[in-house]
Amino acid sequence: MNMLTLPTLDNRLEAYQLIGDPLIPRAPRVPLNRIAFAAAHVVSSPLEERDPWLGSPAVDWENSLRFRNWLWDQGLGLAEAMDTAQRGMGVDWPTAKELIQRTMRDAKAHPLKPRVACGAGTDQKPREDYRTPDDILAAYTEQMEAIEAAGGQVILMASQAFPAIGATADDYVHVYQKLLGQASAPVILHWLGDMFDPKLKGYWGSVDVATAMNTVLAIIEANPVKVDGIKISLLEKTYEEELRARLPDGVHLYTGDDFNYAELIVGDGEHYSHALLGAFTAIAPAASQALEALAQGDLQTYHDLFRPTVPLSREIFKAPTQFYKAGIAFLAWLNDAQSHFIMPGGFQSSREISHYAEVFRLADKARLLSKPDTAVERMGLLLKLHGVE
Repeated sequence: MNMLTLPTLDNRLEAYQLIGDPLIPRAPRVPLNRIAFAAAHVVSSPLEERDPWLGSPAVDWENSLRFRNWLWDQGLGLAEAMDTAQRGMGVDWPTAKELIQRTMRDAKAHPLKPRVACGAGTDQKPREDYRTPDDILAAYTEQMEAIEAAGGQVILMASQAFPAIGATADDYVHVYQKLLGQASAPVILHWLGDMFDPKLKGYWGSVDVATAMNTVLAIIEANPVKVDGIKISLLEKTYEEELRARLPDGVHLYTGDDFNYAELIVGDGEHYSHALLGAFTAIAPAASQALEALAQGDLQTYHDLFRPTVPLSREIFKAPTQFYKAGIAFLAWLNDAQSHFIMPGGFQSSREISHYAEVFRLADKARLLSKPDTAVERMGLLLKLHGVE
């Protein structure tokens, strides 16, 4: 029987009997009526990595691309080369650029022809090297051009450089107007809260959400044909609901709310959100099959699939939220979507063993351990590494 002794969040050891009733990962059987991007992580090569806290990572390309194909096989799109646990936390721009190029080659060869949107930022130089809005504009431009050359859609990631130079609302308008004007296809904007990255506090030129929202809406309203949509990740659904109700027709709201995605994607009868979520990489089989049910009008199955994933997502994205990618990579390893659990910068050490044990329990209850025997074996290995027999 699959019985494990697992640490608990209150520092005890407790026997856990695996339920072992997994969803089988598969592609949706009908076209989806919501756009869904999953934000994937990067895997490092255990044999090639040197000084993991310094310099560029030694990317395990086989495992990194294997995981992306696993997501695509389930009908999900991909948000590539972004997120706080990747760019700026172990993955630099040269590595990200190569990642985008390799991913786009694989995406073009995939039978489902998945949609891929790629993060353009300003991380080719340290924040302190930026002095003016035009410095930021030049950095974004370089990365946008590389993404478009590879065939990816551009996501204009929130840049730490803006708060670092004390940018005003007018500075944001100046830079984003220029970027949208030179984009060859509609882009996705990105509003990431400081719970994900404290260095983004005051984005759009204000710490007041209402004021910041007015600024970004003014940018979108001036350029509606150049904006596919905006991803908002503030972990407060009322902000998202307000923003999506005010967007021009044809501009999508992509939820980045890893706590409230189920109700936001369904919507309120008048407006609804699409998805650009880190959580979807952790819950891919449930997400794919729930969206399939939604497209078929089966709300009961939709909620039945998503409901048990919410506690799991809340654990993965608990504070400090910027370390969430460790839980996602852990689940990918348990599900054999990658062969090991080594991340850039040794990022797997950013969460404690009791967290991984809780992720294991909650994933089992959410039917997200797709290979139960493999998951039990690998959880056992991690427990032994931490002195738990």
